[in-house]
Amino acid sequence: MLNYIQGHLVEILALFASLMHVLGAISAAHALMANRTSQGAIAWAMCLLTFPYLGVPLYWIFGRDKFSGYVDSRRAGDLEMHHITESLTDAGESYRAYPKGTEGPHTVLEALACLPFTCDNDLKLLIDGDATFGAIFEAMSTAKAYILVQFFIIHDDELGRELQRRMIDKAREGIRVYCVYDEVGSSSLPRRYVSELREAGVDIRPFNTRKGLWNRFQVNFRNHRKIVVVDGEIAFVGGHNVGDEYMGRDPKFGHWRDTHVQVEGPAVVELQLVFMEDWYWASHELPEMTWTAGRVRQGGQTALVIPTGPADKLDTCSLFFTHAIHAAKERFWLVSPYFVPDAEVVSALQLAALRGVDVRIMLPLEPDHLMVYLASFSYLSQLDMPGIRFFRYEPGFLHQKTMLVDDNWACVGTANADNRSFRLNFEVSLVSTDPTFCGDVQAMLAKDFGACRTVAADDYRRLKLATKLGVKISRLLSPIL
Repeated sequence: MLNYIQGHLVEILALFASLMHVLGAISAAHALMANRTSQGAIAWAMCLLTFPYLGVPLYWIFGRDKFSGYVDSRRAGDLEMHHITESLTDAGESYRAYPKGTEGPHTVLEALACLPFTCDNDLKLLIDGDATFGAIFEAMSTAKAYILVQFFIIHDDELGRELQRRMIDKAREGIRVYCVYDEVGSSSLPRRYVSELREAGVDIRPFNTRKGLWNRFQVNFRNHRKIVVVDGEIAFVGGHNVGDEYMGRDPKFGHWRDTHVQVEGPAVVELQLVFMEDWYWASHELPEMTWTAGRVRQGGQTALVIPTGPADKLDTCSLFFTHAIHAAKERFWLVSPYFVPDAEVVSALQLAALRGVDVRIMLPLEPDHLMVYLASFSYLSQLDMPGIRFFRYEPGFLHQKTMLVDDNWACVGTANADNRSFRLNFEVSLVSTDPTFCGDVQAMLAKDFGACRTVAADDYRRLKLATKLGVKISRLLSPIL
């Protein structure tokens, strides 16, 4: 009897192995035929053919490159938001920074954003956690009608409970409070935290990455945006999430270097629109909002909000980075905690260096995601050429996502220089062509570069053999990290 069972068990295992290899081959063909980068297709195909037992389930959870249903939801929302888009169009013409039909650096950016550059904004850099959350909490305390809160990560710690308390207090005052969080980024958020908010009248929803038949097992497409809007008059966007580490309270990371922007003026309405599209996906509801620009500063600063994500027809975020590099004539400074660029961005950086552009890339000294950190080493030798310099920030963990192109435009947002931000995450960036804002960003980054040590290609060559192997494997897997 035992021999009979063992014999059939061997047959079952052999059948299972054959089935997995067949599924691996089918999945590899799907990966090669799907609309993705060549690096990603090759990485998935090799994984699926070599390790089908692990690769097949991972591919059908993490391997898709487009987010199903969001575009249809957005179109349905557009029908309900028709009066909003009409008022935005009218207001947009009043505050349009560049007349329609004019050509310039703004043209491609507006086409990518599907929104216009606006003028008469007031922009303020918020450096690190104390300044950022001090300003956010102060703005929330002045709310008269509603507060919109959106973060990728919300922790149930000192900062998270402070945000919770303030949302509850405002809801009990009769202020409408809407909150969206990403259920993958906030996977450790306890149900109690959410239920206490709901009991107090806060309308809090997960982004619902798994919403829809084709997204049921999906954890790949994450909402990485960080937006706060108060009464349609003041808004905040940037790199901070809600957690004690972002205030520099985590002994593992120490000082946490991050940047946010406080926005007043017409660009607030653009940030509010980005929030409402995500809210409609999460809730299928459209609450009443103010859609006219408030607190306008005449002769103020230009601003454009660029939302990007896996529901876009184009790889909008990757194109945004590539265009920024190609636009640079004298300077391209990039700060990103994760640097795993695609081939197009690497080529653009090489061409910028050949044009004589001062290319500087600032990265963290210590990792928080080991494989992404290791993968970044592989680009040191590939981009080892005159004009391109790498820096590692020493005083603590670097998390800001900032760009400076010449003295012409600057960007602060949520997007990293990696495949996840380029193609898989919902991101948002704020760009300004205002000389004062660009000068503020330049001064901020110059100070940060002063706190860095220079990285050379030798740093990779001096690594131990085992670490080099980890770098090569991480680089191979980088399109699917």
